Amino acid sequence: MGVDSAVVSGYKAAVSTHESPISAQARIAELEALLSAERQRAAQLERERDVLKASHERLRLELELLKRRLFMAKAERVDTQQLELEFAQKLRALEEVAGTLGMASAEASGGAGAKQKSKPKGRRDLKSLPLEERRVVIADPLFDELVAQGKAEKIGFEESCKLAWQRGGMRRLVIARVKYRTVGADGEATLASAMAPKEVFFRCLAAPSLLAHLATEKYCDGLPLFRMEKRLARDGVAVDRGTMARWLEDMGATLGTTVVAAMREEALATAFCIATDATGVAVQPAPTEGPRQACRRGHYFVQVVDRDAVFFEYTPKETSAAVLELFKGFKGYVQADAKSVYNALFRPAEDAPADGEEGVCQEVACWAHCRRGFWEAATAKDVIAREGLARISRLFQLEATWRDKPPEEIHRLRHAHLRAHVDAFFVWAQEEYEKVREQRGLLRRALGYAVRQREALRCFLDDGRLLLENNRSERELRRIAVGRKAWLFVGSDDHAERAGHLFTLIATARLHGLEPETYLRDILRVLAHWPHQRYLELAPKYWAATRARLLPSELDAEVGELTVPAPVAASPEEQSSPR
Repeated sequence: MGVDSAVVSGYKAAVSTHESPISAQARIAELEALLSAERQRAAQLERERDVLKASHERLRLELELLKRRLFMAKAERVDTQQLELEFAQKLRALEEVAGTLGMASAEASGGAGAKQKSKPKGRRDLKSLPLEERRVVIADPLFDELVAQGKAEKIGFEESCKLAWQRGGMRRLVIARVKYRTVGADGEATLASAMAPKEVFFRCLAAPSLLAHLATEKYCDGLPLFRMEKRLARDGVAVDRGTMARWLEDMGATLGTTVVAAMREEALATAFCIATDATGVAVQPAPTEGPRQACRRGHYFVQVVDRDAVFFEYTPKETSAAVLELFKGFKGYVQADAKSVYNALFRPAEDAPADGEEGVCQEVACWAHCRRGFWEAATAKDVIAREGLARISRLFQLEATWRDKPPEEIHRLRHAHLRAHVDAFFVWAQEEYEKVREQRGLLRRALGYAVRQREALRCFLDDGRLLLENNRSERELRRIAVGRKAWLFVGSDDHAERAGHLFTLIATARLHGLEPETYLRDILRVLAHWPHQRYLELAPKYWAATRARLLPSELDAEVGELTVPAPVAASPEEQSSPR
């Protein structure tokens, strides 16, 4: 309005002063140019305003997302029923094309005619538990007097059970070596003792059972050494944390070069798919004479090898070179997130043969990571992000319907029903990504991830043994994440590497249904007597079969002689169940 009034007033001034037509036209042109410039400036300011508003909205959404991560539940929960109602027509059309109409809903309801299992009610039957029993008899003095007079009789008991606890604590293990006195032909007496038994850690104050207990307390339950030191002191035994740290470090080094090394060699040679992920850990700096230093950051990589083993490998740096070293010699499927350090596994090395196939692994992406991007974008109530959640949720629902079937059947069902949903998802994702390609935000990030990882996300269709998601790796990394909240840091790179070996054996023992403390105790008992070329028989995968061939009386003893059974005719690979 200010510029227009200036034009009018200028025109009136020109007319009132009887200016020539040429000068008036020049004045009008000058004012029109000024008006055009002001309009362009106003338009530019409006664009800058829109950019600032978009930036402010994006920062607001990111702040809301960070608050969710910090103060709310970590689970990526979403109202699936609302998604079903919101995108009912689209999902129904997809299911008609894929031939899966009603399949996911039938699974959610337990199948046609399936009866829902009711939640147990009432008091638990504690007598069914394998617990040591202590019995307390409660009598009534009045009735006892009647029984003594013959006026009443005892006909039984009315029993109820409670859970009680009794402190176990330390035991003293006495190793009594027989002493002998012999008299020679010359009549001179000689004293001798029985030979010391073989042990993994000679002259160590701790027996195998205590070493296994300390390792399980720290690396399975996340208990730091200073708390274990206080607990032992309350039991009347003073063992400082430095001594326990040296015990655990020696234990991890010994088991790492024997059992874990044999497990790893077999895994890289025979595995079908290795799922991997990484997390950080604080490493205490080496003591120096200089100023005090902060902890540096190291990394633990987890490798879940089919259903056979779980490895925790420590590396000072999370680099492509470290990843290549971890997977050296492996050529199967690798399931990981889209972090750039894994890219070296999926492209030929510079010194590879001309065909480019030597040493190249096949990438399998994680649909849970893909879903996470859409879940974060859906926090802004974005309709496109919610549709992405609905489409991906349908994939998981259908996959759940045949989860327990053989791999060959899963492969057939995926091609018959799931492939159409996957193809439709990527067509939809590409179309929506083109619309927001130039817009920064959570939606572009989610769609971009799906489009860039298209081939890796489709890879699970190649084989029924492959999974849609890599959640098993993240579950295993919780052992590190939960533990480091208590023990905070590791003492050095060597200590972290040896701790990873104990993490490996404990996680793999649990994978095969073994009690970790009992397994570690048994392994430390037999390791000193076991042949070097047969360490693989001590791996959790084969331990149940190996333990059945040992004499229970010898195995139960903490020290002493041990009869090593002869090797079986078949190799451990032939003993294992098919994957």
